[in-house]
Amino acid sequence: MLHTVLVTNELEVLTDVPLSRLSAADAKWFWIDFDAPGEEEAALLNSHFHFHPLAIEDCFQYLQRPKLDYYDTHNFFVLQYPKAGSMEPEEIDFFIGPDFIVTVHLQPCRGIDEIREHKLMLKSTLSKDPLYLFYLIMDKLVDDYFPPVYEIEDKLYQLGDAVSNPKFINDVFELRDQLLRMRRIILPMSDLIYRILNSDRLMIPKDDRHYFRDINDHLHKLAEMVESSREVTADLRDSYVSFNSNRMNTIMTTLTIVATIFIPLTFIVGVYGMNFDNMPELRWRWGYYAVWIVMVTVAAGMLLWLKKKGWYK
Repeated sequence: MLHTVLVTNELEVLTDVPLSRLSAADAKWFWIDFDAPGEEEAALLNSHFHFHPLAIEDCFQYLQRPKLDYYDTHNFFVLQYPKAGSMEPEEIDFFIGPDFIVTVHLQPCRGIDEIREHKLMLKSTLSKDPLYLFYLIMDKLVDDYFPPVYEIEDKLYQLGDAVSNPKFINDVFELRDQLLRMRRIILPMSDLIYRILNSDRLMIPKDDRHYFRDINDHLHKLAEMVESSREVTADLRDSYVSFNSNRMNTIMTTLTIVATIFIPLTFIVGVYGMNFDNMPELRWRWGYYAVWIVMVTVAAGMLLWLKKKGWYK
């Protein structure tokens, strides 16, 4: 699907205009959005706009790393953003020239739709150049990083009191995996912003640099949040290991106590199970009861002795 937006010299916004109208004399700049384009629409990138073949190829290669490429008539950007409802990255590509911006994304992008519906009609946007629209889209995509990161933080705090839950460690590693995927999006985006701010070929107006620095600050904050959450997952993992070690020590202590008590009792039973003829206690009327009294006394005495030694703590 193709969405065309034309801004005239009088700052009038025309939508869904034919491509032939984009080169009219009254055109200030235009925005073409290739939303999940078909083969015929994708062919326009070459046949109508004459973008560089390598840049067009990158648009349809799965998940390119965020980057900036310079060409004679335009600059090519690749951005990533987290897919709604998951941490899977999605790609959006930009071709930006002095009087145009062309966006290409193979999946619907909520951020693009919101900019087109709400921010595009503002006079502050229309009076700027396409690079400012690029900032607005990029800022929206980066802002969409925050909700999933906050959601992960909330889940981590809830997990803090559930160490004994059998699913605890699986939940921790799942959240850690999500943080790793988020980190793989944020860090390359930070590198891209650094290149944009330090580029001499983009010719960003001095006042507009503040906007990109604001995005850079957001990305640094996100990176710190992700790293902090990863440290929390490491602490939770260590807590789980310590909890299970203590639990195992308690179990082993209990089994050791039981085994220790039964060692002398087994000895006594073994002695009287040898069936020698010359064993006076076997013919004594009260021998059976006496053995039981001895075994109970030995067991009780060992329990008291082990308690005194602190084995039950």
